[in-house]
Amino acid sequence: MVRWLGSVGMDKRLWIGIMVTKRNSRKRILALCQRYQSQNLRLYAFTPADIRWKMQRISGLSLKNGKWIQRIFPFPRVVYNRCFNKVSMTIQRLEKIIGKSMCFNTINHFNKWDIYNQLQQSSLSQYVPRTFQYHEVNLAEQLEVNNLLFIKPIYGSRGTSVYRIDRLENGDIHISLHSLAPRIICRKNESIQEKLDEILGQKTYLVQEGIQMSRLDRQYFDIRVLVQKGKVGQWKIASIACRVAHEHYFNTSMCESVYEVAEILHRLYASEKANEILQSLNDVSVIAAQEAETLMGNLGELSVDFVLDKQSKLWIIELNGMPQKSIYEDLKGFKLKDLYRKPMEYAYHLTQS
Repeated sequence: MVRWLGSVGMDKRLWIGIMVTKRNSRKRILALCQRYQSQNLRLYAFTPADIRWKMQRISGLSLKNGKWIQRIFPFPRVVYNRCFNKVSMTIQRLEKIIGKSMCFNTINHFNKWDIYNQLQQSSLSQYVPRTFQYHEVNLAEQLEVNNLLFIKPIYGSRGTSVYRIDRLENGDIHISLHSLAPRIICRKNESIQEKLDEILGQKTYLVQEGIQMSRLDRQYFDIRVLVQKGKVGQWKIASIACRVAHEHYFNTSMCESVYEVAEILHRLYASEKANEILQSLNDVSVIAAQEAETLMGNLGELSVDFVLDKQSKLWIIELNGMPQKSIYEDLKGFKLKDLYRKPMEYAYHLTQS
């Protein structure tokens, strides 16, 4: 039940605002953040459309003593952005009122090309596969250099519209989506560029050099490192999980199972090598988060996706600005509450600055 109350007037309490895209998302996200926060913060959820700029007030939803309350709030001290956005115009307007850097996850729908260039120019360049803009590269030539490529939307997420391009020994090229079974076979004398132009349409895509991935038995897997800030405002590793794809599939976003990374690494490698990889995952992910923040503005959480090649080398496949937390529900003994508590701790940290 939602109760409507009037304005809270000149309420001086330190409210934390959680900005979401749609009104019907407010209850779910607010309930999770409220349930797991330990700072006794006062939270409310709102959408960009709920902001009353001239009044400098926001129509928001709060949860008090188990009751949902709709009312007019003052502008919050800090905003946790849960809108999956590419631009930050609303954030910029909010920061003019509540202060610079008092919103976090400013831009969380990452441009993969911008992220690639940022990482390529950093100390992490050795971990990044060669990547090109689709409209600027000759695919036939690239397949002569590397017989495996991936085509990705520049603003893609969750493996949507990611195509795998395999050049076989006989010169045929297989184009696959999600599974290894080809959707289209391009014969040796046919143009791969023309075939893909028909499939891809008007979206902007990248071409990423394919990595010959290590497998768990016969299944592909990736490694997702969740990096978050907490009460001291520093990037820390929150979780490292392995997503194992279904057999005969390459898309790990449609995973069959999720494991703690240590379990998988110790199944594949001797203890010393497994621990070495684990340390690299920690070190590289924190630097990647710092680089992303340099590019995107104030962030509080992101994930870094890795694969291991057949020589046990780590490669960064992509960064995600609003990582899917539901995958961790499958991890035995994992404290899911930590993933929702950390952003609230970071929000509290910002109120103290």
